[in-house]
Amino acid sequence: MPELGLIETIIAWGIPILFAITVHEVAHGWVANNLGDPTAKMMGRLTLNPIRHIDPVGTILLPLLLAWLGGFIFGWAKPVPVNFQRLGRPRRDMALVAAAGPAANLLMMFIWAVIAKLILVTGMDASWLGPFMLTMVKIGIVINIVLMVLNLFPLLPLDGGRVMTALLPPELAREYAKLEPAGLVILLVLLVTGVLARIIGPVIFGLEQLIYRLL
Repeated sequence: MPELGLIETIIAWGIPILFAITVHEVAHGWVANNLGDPTAKMMGRLTLNPIRHIDPVGTILLPLLLAWLGGFIFGWAKPVPVNFQRLGRPRRDMALVAAAGPAANLLMMFIWAVIAKLILVTGMDASWLGPFMLTMVKIGIVINIVLMVLNLFPLLPLDGGRVMTALLPPELAREYAKLEPAGLVILLVLLVTGVLARIIGPVIFGLEQLIYRLL
């Protein structure tokens, strides 16, 4: 398969990544809005316009730096604002709002997989667009798996930490929530030391291989 040029490579990576982070954040706000908190809607965050969700450091600078260093690519989007006190049942609804992001990535992973299957079935992979399309769908599958698994890691401020907080007894949940100010530092330490990759890497690889077998 011929190699892609720089512009084609940027587009093949950019489209799936922008969709992945945008739909992830919109899912949080959409579920919160349906459970009684319209904060994200009022602030114009229930939109598929990726510009509204881009964090200059977390979405652009850090991933580019990590890609240049050749390590595990990590980043974040601008969090969708949620006022949990407006939710009907704050603890339960907090878990549902948090889980909505990874669930959206799971759905997008399957959508990219279906597109990949259509490309192979129709023979489009043999056309001049084949290398570009196959690269894009592969990135779409992988990036959504990575975002889903990473965000389910049970550490605040990740979605998995929010779900964990909702599942713990109230007293333990309060103690667990005290770790949130240090959560990002802990996550970066796990990332730099390679511990995070060793924990979630096998899960990511296993899901990716499962999707390819299904295809």
